[in-house]
Amino acid sequence: MLHPLNLRGALALLALIKTVGAIDININDTESIKQAASLSAYGSMTWYTGNDTGGIPGAFPDKWWEGAALFTSLLLYWHYTGDDTYNPQVKQGMQWQAGDGDYMPSNYSSWIGNDDQVFWGLAAMTAAEIKLPDVSDGYSWLSLAQGVFNTQAARWDTSTCGGGLRWQIYNYEAGYTMKNSISNAGLFQLSARLARYTNNATYAKWAEKVWDWCVSSPLVNNETWNVADSTNIENDCTTKGNTQWTYNYGAFIMGAAYMYNYTEKARWKTAVDGLLNALFDGFFPEKYGGNIMRELCEPDESCNDNEILFRGLTTGWLGFTALLVPSTGMSNNTCGVRWYQSKWDGEVGMEEQIIATDVLSSVLIMEDGAEAPVTATTGGNSTSDPSSGTKDKSETKTTLRTITTGDKAGAAILTIVFAFSWAGMIAWLIMGE
Repeated sequence: MLHPLNLRGALALLALIKTVGAIDININDTESIKQAASLSAYGSMTWYTGNDTGGIPGAFPDKWWEGAALFTSLLLYWHYTGDDTYNPQVKQGMQWQAGDGDYMPSNYSSWIGNDDQVFWGLAAMTAAEIKLPDVSDGYSWLSLAQGVFNTQAARWDTSTCGGGLRWQIYNYEAGYTMKNSISNAGLFQLSARLARYTNNATYAKWAEKVWDWCVSSPLVNNETWNVADSTNIENDCTTKGNTQWTYNYGAFIMGAAYMYNYTEKARWKTAVDGLLNALFDGFFPEKYGGNIMRELCEPDESCNDNEILFRGLTTGWLGFTALLVPSTGMSNNTCGVRWYQSKWDGEVGMEEQIIATDVLSSVLIMEDGAEAPVTATTGGNSTSDPSSGTKDKSETKTTLRTITTGDKAGAAILTIVFAFSWAGMIAWLIMGE
């Protein structure tokens, strides 16, 4: 049975850099929530130097994919609050990192993974779906999403394990022999979103193709709804790395929600419900009341910056899921990294700020007038280019480099607290130097 959730029953806790104090949020006051989200969004941008003199727009050299997470957060912030303060920086950064229209920029294309690339494609898809105006002298948001789809569909690997997308793009990268959930879930979600936006059956067929392979592999069990992190081609994908992360579930939930909204087929509603229940059961421990989300790396404080971001991505995806499949409405709270503590846990960083913005913005989805993502026939105006990315030869011009742990697009997002009542609460986060 699907857990009942209510967005209005939640409050979000904020991290403000070098501040000792508290922010009170009235959950029944839209302006109060928007003000808190504004502070959080501002905090995330204090870590961004891409718009400074000499800076590289959209670039975080050691963690390139996090630019996509930041811009997605700011896009959702604009969508839910109407505050377009950061739209110029978002547009500039997303165009600057676009490469030849497929998010394979020459400075990073020799070492990024399929998961890194798809996060940018999903950010572009979000821009199209919430009607961010196209840049007149740049790539359209829709064409950028299509460019990522085209390059990733071309990498679909039937030579091993009957299909699937590898984690890494090149054979010199650590993880090249792995096929992992987030890369395949990312392509599944992108395909589903393109299908709904363009009403093009080719994209829908690809979404079904990716999903069917995932449930036939050890990655997704469509009976227990366990989502494993990876499987390995060296043993013909017969075993799984079963490390649990929220974003693996969130990425598949979002894709299934789009497919259900697009096709109205019961199989996709079954997938949404099954994966949601598994997410609640696996990441909302009863020891914390059953309504506080955590990553499994939190108790021993082993989450890295990537892993801190996972829950933030999941929050945004769940927000859109609630709009696409209204029976799944939800609520969120956030505080540092370890939300189950009754005080700030001392964690400071851009990742914490991004997740706070994701959560606070998502609180507004139940307000009157909150719009579901649009399509080309319901207000979307981003220009389509189905051949985008197909002429990019960057993958044949790469040079060898050492892969570091920072290159993984990978783990956790900030913590999310789902409350199950309508009762108002006070949200606070105390930050110290």
